[in-house]
Amino acid sequence: MADGDANRHIAVDTSPTNDSELLDAYSNAVVQVTDKVGPAVVRVDTRATKGADQRPGGVGSGIVLSPDGLVLTNNHVVGAARDIRLTMTDGLVTEARVLGTDPDTDLALLRADAVRNLTSASLGNSKALKRGQLVIAIGNPLGFESTVTAGVISALGRSIRAVSGRMIEDVIQTDAALNPGNSGGPLVSSRGEVIGINTAVIMGAQGICFAVASNTAEFVLSEIVRHGYVRRAFIGVSAQTVPIPRRHALNSGIENTMGALLTALDPQGPAARSGLISGDIVYRLDGKPVSGVDDLIRLLDRDRINRTVEIEALRLGRARVFSITPVERQRAAA
Repeated sequence: MADGDANRHIAVDTSPTNDSELLDAYSNAVVQVTDKVGPAVVRVDTRATKGADQRPGGVGSGIVLSPDGLVLTNNHVVGAARDIRLTMTDGLVTEARVLGTDPDTDLALLRADAVRNLTSASLGNSKALKRGQLVIAIGNPLGFESTVTAGVISALGRSIRAVSGRMIEDVIQTDAALNPGNSGGPLVSSRGEVIGINTAVIMGAQGICFAVASNTAEFVLSEIVRHGYVRRAFIGVSAQTVPIPRRHALNSGIENTMGALLTALDPQGPAARSGLISGDIVYRLDGKPVSGVDDLIRLLDRDRINRTVEIEALRLGRARVFSITPVERQRAAA
């Protein structure tokens, strides 16, 4: 090798201009999302009830999902309150009523009274999310209105315990800074789509915050709009979304690339009685593909209560079929 070749170096442009361009691109993404979604974020005030059941008021956030005033927030923000006030970013204040709550996912749906043509946001597809993806949280932390923080998706498919005691499945973990008052506000992608509803912070931890996935929120919203509450089938499992090993998928003729790994079973529940065990990966239910926990939650709807269905699952790489009869899940107390 010639001396000239040995001493040759690859030139890397580390000029400030490149760093500035990257920062500008990041800043522009956050600014554009804030301008698009920010006007649809509302402050939620719950005022103290009167009489013997005196409760202090609280402050949270919500996101307008339709121009006629449908607002999604957390169940723990509204609690048992029936005196709720919404404040829009333009200063408009209106009363709101609770259309329905779902303590099992810590979600609640409100209707803003006597207002129309509100700025609204849209729910995105949380199944398409990737770890490391940029996300923006907008809300009213500690009462500071219209606060914006940004971060990344730290993990997907987490499980956390709701106030009702039930496990909320398929939860998004993020390091976007959240504080009391952010609850019920949106977690937004760089495309300006709501991909989560901020719900919990681990006190004492730094950068560990959680949001209910938008696909779960969309299911809950549609159930409340149609029926006033969420009626679910119950099989007695906890699960997380995992990839299906390609070799196993090919050997068993499975088209899914993802499935729902059963991590725990109620010993007296329908799943355990059917023969399913922890470690099985569910990839189909009642003939419908299960590509993760959100699919499993969505498919266990009111139409499958007390109706025998087939669950197809991988066990140690081999496909197996189980007959199971889901029962109605008992409603948790609000």
